[in-house]
Amino acid sequence: MPRRALIAVSVSLALCLAPGGLVCQTAGQINYATFTLPNGLRVIYAEDHTTAVVSVDLWYNVGSRNERPGRSGFAHLFEHLMFEGSAHAPKGLHSHLIESAGGQDNASTAEDRTNFYATVPSNYLNVVLWLEADRMRSLTVTDETFHNQRETVKEERRLRVDNEPYGELFADGLTWPFDSATCFPYAHSVIGSMANLNAATLPDVRQFFETYYAPNNATLVVSGDFRVVELRRLVNQYFAGVRAHPTPPPIACEYRLSPGPQHRTLTDRHANLPAVVRMYRVPPHDDPDTPALGLLNIILGDGESSRLNVAVVRREKAALGVQVMINPYDVRRGPGVLLVLGIANQGVDPAKLDSLLAREVDSMRTTNVAPEELEKAKNLFRADFVRTRETSLGRAEELQHYQMFHRSLAEINTDLDRYLAVTADDIRRVAGKYLDAVNAVDVIVRPGAGGAKSTGGGE
Repeated sequence: MPRRALIAVSVSLALCLAPGGLVCQTAGQINYATFTLPNGLRVIYAEDHTTAVVSVDLWYNVGSRNERPGRSGFAHLFEHLMFEGSAHAPKGLHSHLIESAGGQDNASTAEDRTNFYATVPSNYLNVVLWLEADRMRSLTVTDETFHNQRETVKEERRLRVDNEPYGELFADGLTWPFDSATCFPYAHSVIGSMANLNAATLPDVRQFFETYYAPNNATLVVSGDFRVVELRRLVNQYFAGVRAHPTPPPIACEYRLSPGPQHRTLTDRHANLPAVVRMYRVPPHDDPDTPALGLLNIILGDGESSRLNVAVVRREKAALGVQVMINPYDVRRGPGVLLVLGIANQGVDPAKLDSLLAREVDSMRTTNVAPEELEKAKNLFRADFVRTRETSLGRAEELQHYQMFHRSLAEINTDLDRYLAVTADDIRRVAGKYLDAVNAVDVIVRPGAGGAKSTGGGE
């Protein structure tokens, strides 16, 4: 077992042996409560006085899935614009107030959500809530801020996608398993295309804000050192006056598993070594198959003892490294991707690497998972599950995750049981269902000087 898992398990055992043994019964459990303001803002809170810090985590129910053809990249653009100032907090003040108090703040965008979060000393809770409410109510979107941040996002795309080895693969390639005509929400990149960013107009952007950045399209989570009475007073004081907006339009995505094998070749002028990627379509996160797929992911590609690392990296020496990921940006309410990646060693034909990866993936369909493999996977998952919930921000993010991606927020305290109940037969069954060549987009990345180009079929 990896050292990180051993440490986590050892800590858990020590807690169980503490007088009373009560912690053992509640490790990873989160006590929470909720209320909703008349304007639709949902508030979830988890009180914990272990340390004198508090995390404020605001999720808007908007991501790249909410964009329309020709106007991609707007959700990520607003991740930037939300720091450009509001009626009572001019540009730069938001982060300055938090950082000057010794706190940290940031934001991120994925396919299904945009989050804004901060962790501060608990006596600064009122400041963070006021700042979030002010930009929800009165974000400043001027022609100057729009053009400034559009250029910032374009530069980010140049740095992280267009001029990064394998950048196009991870930004745009993840969309290839889905048809843009029937499932546009997951058939375009989170960061957006350069052409769409250039075509965006100020009225377009303002309309996007009016549609999605509203209390009735958001969830506020507060986790850490606070008093409930004071929290409710502050939330009502700052957020109750923010007006609700019309309900955003519904999202439509039609997709199917196993539409037939697809192959692409990508020429990447920034890559020094070839790479092979196999992308398999997987169901939305709330599907009953998700726990088995999560443990399959660990067995196949997580750690030194994973099947891919042992067979392809250590035994065959065909790859510099391998990795298996499900939805690299975040989990999804719509169809997702299980990605198998291998970076070829110097002189190794990518076709050979592709064949080796396919062989090991197929082994999940044709051979039983050994008891020790399943036990290791469950131990790793359980250790990560508990560790994620050890900080105020970690608990806040977990609460947000379960309220958005699960059928019930209450699953936050029962979900671990689903993973621990997975059997070897469950893993072989989902492998047979999803890890099929007719359900995959197979991509070979070749270094080249001609620029990044992709060829081959799409759905």
